[in-house]
This record gives sequence, structure tokens and C-alpha cells, in this order.
Amino acid sequence: MKERTKLEQAINLCKEVEAELNDNIELIELGELDDDETIVSEAEQSIDKLTKKSGELELQTLLSGEADANHTYLEINSGAGGTESQDWANMLLRMYTRWANAHKCKVNLMEMHNGEEAGIKSATIEIKGENAYGWLKTESGVHRLVRISPFDSNAKRHTSFASVWVYPVIDDNFEVEINESDLRIDTYRASGAGGQHVNTTDSAVRITHIPTKIVVQCQNDRSQHKNRATAMNMLKARLYEAELQRRESEANLEHEGKTDIGWGHQIRSYVLQPYQMVKDLRTGVESGQPNKVLDGEIDIFLNAALAARVHGTSTDVEDIE
Repeated sequence: MKERTKLEQAINLCKEVEAELNDNIELIELGELDDDETIVSEAEQSIDKLTKKSGELELQTLLSGEADANHTYLEINSGAGGTESQDWANMLLRMYTRWANAHKCKVNLMEMHNGEEAGIKSATIEIKGENAYGWLKTESGVHRLVRISPFDSNAKRHTSFASVWVYPVIDDNFEVEINESDLRIDTYRASGAGGQHVNTTDSAVRITHIPTKIVVQCQNDRSQHKNRATAMNMLKARLYEAELQRRESEANLEHEGKTDIGWGHQIRSYVLQPYQMVKDLRTGVESGQPNKVLDGEIDIFLNAALAARVHGTSTDVEDIE
């Protein structure tokens, strides 16, 4: 019933747009027959507004994937480069958290490993909100930062890398079978904030799925059992997301290279020095305001990447220095 209601609402919106368009076309024809420029002008303004509305509705059709409506996990890992990359990973964590807050989403920190001097080695957050996975699913990949390092006394330019992995939160409606024999489960002492109990007991849980080498971690609860249950749900979500990727590649082989997300696949460059620009390497979309992007204003990149993924309109763009 929930799915039927959603489909009915979408169909009714399309019918409303069509009816409103036809009404305005008739008004323009009547205005031209009566030589009434006021009627023609008002109808044209209504069509302009309708064009914007139809564009918004078209964007919603991009979020029609099997799990697009779900909440999402977002995992960030720093690349090689020590403190530089760890600081960059922390900047990405802040960017996605701010995006989530701006879109009225709730953010839960699932696990985080701090860097030795600054930043983070890794972090996983859960973003709860309507279509959270659908909006963020194209963010999986490697993000590159170019800047004058604040950690370099010689003020040299550094290039840092961090990977982002996005996968949907799944519920009991999604069946994922996991053999216990395929798992390696480790417990360890949690790091970061969390209180005395969290930091002095082996409550954190790491699960490795041996066949796929997928690793998930959770340390957001005092209870090892609760962390283990949460980590198992995260593992199921990762395996489900991998299956979605496999299906998408099979259904659209000509774009397999573009949809295959891996550590070596850069999707976006953020340049702070010697000039300022953020450029998506898949769609060619650019922004000359990296500070706003890093404050969470990434919708222009999300919209373009979703359109490219659905319509197959992504553009091969040469990497920028």
C-alpha cells in the first residue's frame, strides 16, 4: 500500500503538470486571438514556473532505485600520506555531516579512528533521512584535495586522498544470507569520545567477510553484543550494495567502467591552492567556491551525477593538477 500510494502521487503530479501546461497553451492561443498581451504574458510566466516544477519532478525520478528511499551508511577512509590525508578525511566527514544537517537528516556516528596528530584514519556515519541513500550513492569513490599544507613548515603544496563508500541501511524486507563460517569477528578497545566504559573495555567489534574482504566496524554502543548486531546489519548492507552494483553493471555494460567504484577511481578534485575550484571528474561540473562545497553545499554535484548515472550522460574529464 505504501508503494502504491507513492506511485499514485507521482502519477497525479505528472497529470497536474500536463493539465496546467495545456491550460496555459489554450490561454496563450486565446490571448493571441484577442490580441491581449496581458493574458499571453501571464500564461508564459506560468509556463516558466511549470518548467522549474517539472525539472524538480524529473529529479525525483532519478531516485527510483530499489534502495534509494533508505537511510544510508557513509564510510570515509584516509589514503596514504599520514596527517595530511587524515585531516582531509576529517574535512570530508564535516562536509557530509553539514549536508545532512542542511537536509534535515539525522547523523549517527558508528565508528571513528582518530589520527595520531590530527584528523581521522576512518569513520562511519549513519545518515537517516528520506532518500538519503539515493542522494548520496554516487559519492562512492576517491576524493582528492590539493592545498598548501597547514602541517608543512615550508608551506609546500600537497595532494591528499581519501575514499568514500556509501551503502544503504536495509531492513527485514531485504534478505541477505551470510554464512557464519565466512566471518572473522574481532573485538577491540574503542577509541575517541564515548566515556570511560567505552574506552576501557573491548566493546568495539570488527567483522570481516572473508570471501569479499569487506570489513565493517562499530563502536557506538557500550554493549559488545549491540555493536556486533549493528556491525552485522552494516555487513548485510554492504553485501546488498555490492549486489546492486553487480546488477547495474550487468544491465548497463557500456558504462561498467564508470559505475565500478574502487580505491583507484577518482571522482572529484578539490583545489584550494594555487587557485580555487572543485571539479567532478565524471560530469565536468565545477564550482569556484570550494569553501561553500566543504561546508556541505554539494547538491550541484549530486544532481549531475545522478542524472549521468540514470541517463548515461557522464562525461570523461581529464584529471586536473
